Amino acid sequence: MPLLGIAIVVIGFLLKFNPLLVVTVAAFVTGIAAGFDPLAVLAALGKSFNDNRFVTIVYIVLPVIGLLERFGLQQRARALIAGFKGATAGRLLLAYLLMRQAMSALGLTSVAGHAQTVRPLVAPMGEAAAETQLGGLDEDTRETVKSYAAATDNVGLFFGEDIFIAIGSILLIKGTFETYGIEIAPLHLSLWAIPTAVLAFLIHGARLLLLDRRLAHSSPRHPRESGDPASSYGSVMKKRDSRVRGNDEGGGS
Repeated sequence: MPLLGIAIVVIGFLLKFNPLLVVTVAAFVTGIAAGFDPLAVLAALGKSFNDNRFVTIVYIVLPVIGLLERFGLQQRARALIAGFKGATAGRLLLAYLLMRQAMSALGLTSVAGHAQTVRPLVAPMGEAAAETQLGGLDEDTRETVKSYAAATDNVGLFFGEDIFIAIGSILLIKGTFETYGIEIAPLHLSLWAIPTAVLAFLIHGARLLLLDRRLAHSSPRHPRESGDPASSYGSVMKKRDSRVRGNDEGGGS
């Protein structure tokens, strides 16, 4: 009878029911079938969630980011960068690379990421910086800037996190060496990760500066009507604010 929960999971997934609902029902059925009181099953679920809350706490941030995007986070990020005349996509991404690598080296890997920072902030700011530099972007150039923003996050995280001795990759390497009879301290692995991280920063930083050079020598095929990026994004912000306030005239401008 306790195995009845497995059947519920299989049937629920086959019928494409909500996975969270299916697993919860299966847990209750399994617990009750095993002779536990329903309150005891509920207490066990609550304790398990509380003990592992550090795993799921990052997902609570995602709805907040979505709500901020709904109210114009990307547009305001673009407008902020558009106000800096000396800003370029390469310089902006180079600064983000330094920040991402430094924070990853301290073990703060979840502070930034594709969902948390790249999509809502870094990529739009990179596009705005490139538009400030060129006066307009065609679709291919826009996608190129987005790809460099995503790659910058990957490089910063991948080569920065190994400097932190308590990261999973360091422990995995240590365990692999031990299976072959090689004893090595995690601190030694972290120290040897520093030259690799420095080289990764220099190589990808050079690629970002070369991106600026490529953008400087390219001519936009779809320039904006206005040459002032700040005014253009200011109008976007006004339209977004008017829609949020329920102003019927906001969408007509």
